[in-house]
Amino acid sequence: MITWELIVAISAYNFVMYATPGPNNSILTTSGIKFGFFRSIPNILGIPTGHGIQLALVCLGLGSLFTSFPILLDILRYVGSAYILYLAYKMFGSLNVASNEEKSRPLRYYEAILFQFVNPKAWVICITAVSLFYPEKENLIFGTLFMVIMSTIINIPSISIWAFGGSVIRLYLTNTKLKKIIEFLLALLLIGTAISVFIYKI
Repeated sequence: MITWELIVAISAYNFVMYATPGPNNSILTTSGIKFGFFRSIPNILGIPTGHGIQLALVCLGLGSLFTSFPILLDILRYVGSAYILYLAYKMFGSLNVASNEEKSRPLRYYEAILFQFVNPKAWVICITAVSLFYPEKENLIFGTLFMVIMSTIINIPSISIWAFGGSVIRLYLTNTKLKKIIEFLLALLLIGTAISVFIYKI
């Protein structure tokens, strides 16, 4: 049954999960600094789309697959960390060309969607949310829609903060050398994120 208490509880959980540091927010901050907020919008919209699909799949029973075969989450850690390392590599490469704005680009909408399926944090959020907050005695479809809608409503503003923060930093990076230093540090941050994903046992 859907109650106001449930809505408040799941909203608080979603905000904490989506607004705290993780692979998505590291990528969005980097995108905001390199490309600005508006060019990062496809990435911002792709994240809740992919996450909503994940959440629906977990509601429909996929979560039990991870419970039965925990090695699947380990595989996701390895693939997800490898992809983040690839993004860091691309950023390091863009620092060596004169027109790096033209040579590089933010994540496309479909790329942000696909990344959610190798993002271990996203899967853990889904599995935990369904186990704790799925409305009891509700129709399966209605309950799934409730979970996806609540996720999307909270997700978009929570992750947008990171892209917007990056775009604000971008405004102050008029010095080309300083901008390259910041981008270098961001690439290192992505590497750190990849390492944390790789070694963190879920």
